[in-house]
Amino acid sequence: MFSNFKTSCKNFLLKLQLHRIFYFLVRPSLLLSNTLKLSKWISDNKTEKNKKYLNFLYREDLYQFVNENNISNQPLLYLEFGVFKGDSIKWWLSCNNNIESAFYGFDTFEGLPESWGDYKKGDFDATIPNIPDTRVQFVKGLFQDTLPGFLGQLNSNKKIIVHIDADLFSSTLYVLTTLRPFLKKDDIIIFDEFFVPNDEFSAFEIFCRSFYIKYELLGATNNYFRVAIKLTN
Repeated sequence: MFSNFKTSCKNFLLKLQLHRIFYFLVRPSLLLSNTLKLSKWISDNKTEKNKKYLNFLYREDLYQFVNENNISNQPLLYLEFGVFKGDSIKWWLSCNNNIESAFYGFDTFEGLPESWGDYKKGDFDATIPNIPDTRVQFVKGLFQDTLPGFLGQLNSNKKIIVHIDADLFSSTLYVLTTLRPFLKKDDIIIFDEFFVPNDEFSAFEIFCRSFYIKYELLGATNNYFRVAIKLTN
C-alpha cells in the first residue's frame, strides 16, 4: 500500500510540472548534496596512516611523496588528461628516467569544450608542449574521440598513474569509466581539482559506486584541492 502511495505522489508531482517553477534549484541543490558527500568522504578517508600526508602545500610535494613511496624509478605508464602547458607531465618525466616508461598527454589544446564555473568554452587553450624526451607523446582532441583508439592498441602491464586535470564532470567520468578495464590494483589516480564537488569529486564518487572500486587515499594538498588515490582492488 505504501508503495502505491509513493507512486501516486510521484505521478501527481510530475503532472504539476514543477520544473517550470523550481528548475533553478537543481544546480544549488546538487552542489549542497555533493558538498555533504565530499565532507563525509573526507571524514571517512582520513586515517591514522595518512593524516600527516593530507596537508601538502604544493602539488609537487604531493607528487614527490607519491613517487618516493609508490613508484621510485620503476617502469611507468603515465596518462595525463588535461595537459595545458605541460607542467605536471614535465615533473613526472624529470623524476622518472626509466627508459621503459611511457608518458601520454591528452588534451584538445583548444581550451575547455564547454563552460566550467567562471571559465568559458575555449579557456585554457595552449600549444602542444615541446618536450625533448622520446618517451612522451601528446594526443590532441576530445577524450571521447581519442581515448578509445589509444586503448585499443594499448598492451602494457606497467604501473599506471592517471593524472586527471580535466576539470569537467563529463570529461572526468568518461576517462575513469573508459579506463576501468585497464586499471589494476596499486595503480594511482591523481586529481587536480578534486575539491570541486560537482565535477571531479562527483565523477569519482559515481565511478566508485558503479564499478565497486576500493581505494586508499594516499595524500592531498591545500584542503583536498588535489588528492592522490591508490586502487586496492
